[in-house]
Amino acid sequence: MAEVTIKDVAEKLSWSVIVGDVQALKRPVELADTNRPGLELTGYFENAQTRRIVVLGNRELTYIYKELDEVAQRRVFEHLTNDETPGILITRGQDCPPILEEIAKRKNFPVFVTKEKTMFTIVNIINFLDEKLAPSVVVHGNLIQVYGIGVLITGGSGMGKSEITLELIRRGHQLVADDRTDCYRIHNTLVGRTSPLLEGFMELRGVGVIDVARMYGAGAFAHETRIHFQIELMAFDDNEDYDRVGIEDKEYVEILGVKILKMNIPVAMGRSMATVIETAVTNYLLLKDGYDSSKEFENRVVAQIGLNKGE
Repeated sequence: MAEVTIKDVAEKLSWSVIVGDVQALKRPVELADTNRPGLELTGYFENAQTRRIVVLGNRELTYIYKELDEVAQRRVFEHLTNDETPGILITRGQDCPPILEEIAKRKNFPVFVTKEKTMFTIVNIINFLDEKLAPSVVVHGNLIQVYGIGVLITGGSGMGKSEITLELIRRGHQLVADDRTDCYRIHNTLVGRTSPLLEGFMELRGVGVIDVARMYGAGAFAHETRIHFQIELMAFDDNEDYDRVGIEDKEYVEILGVKILKMNIPVAMGRSMATVIETAVTNYLLLKDGYDSSKEFENRVVAQIGLNKGE
């Protein structure tokens, strides 16, 4: 999980700093959520959400000005500017309460203001932090977008993952990651990227590192994609009993708690793996639309057996 500071959030969402120097802006943000203080404004501080960015909108500021005297405001603001809270944001371009500004300056506590509406701001904060703080894991494999579907290609060394990926790129599909795929769980979906250093590059044994964008155009790679399913490449074995019809139960794998379909595809001499993967993706799209080719074939076989028995 990446480290995020309140400065990162403020710069991304274009907030203006009211209080806080360089050191104050280094405060870490560890939770992808916000706190609109309700009970805290009434003086109830038990189980307070101290590790979240505090957002003060029209409702909170109206209550502060109309219902809290100076003593009550000092008690509330002393609590809200604690060591665990990343910062306080005031929405709709409103003025910072003078007592809050005074306490924040004394503590060197970061306070910001934005002209955006409160709910719009909260959504932006959560979306940004959800992505930045997403749990991640590195998977050894290639990630490519085929017909808009993110396919994670894995397999042992020498299975030809890079060569197959390159052939798919030549057919108009998009590279996301070669050899190393960084997987993130964002909004309960699995998203794959590669490090900025490796983005757009591939390594081919005997050739070296190639720049995919330079060779095949800027549209030949994508910065990230949702991972829809995994293809595991394995050496073809004559003694292995492979599923030839596809009526067996589908296999799934979990990455960061997200379950995705997994297909085991044997690699053999003379077999066009790029075509096989394109076909697998097309079949997956049909499955998403509710059409299972193998089940349809099974139904036809059963119907034919019924007819034969009737005759």
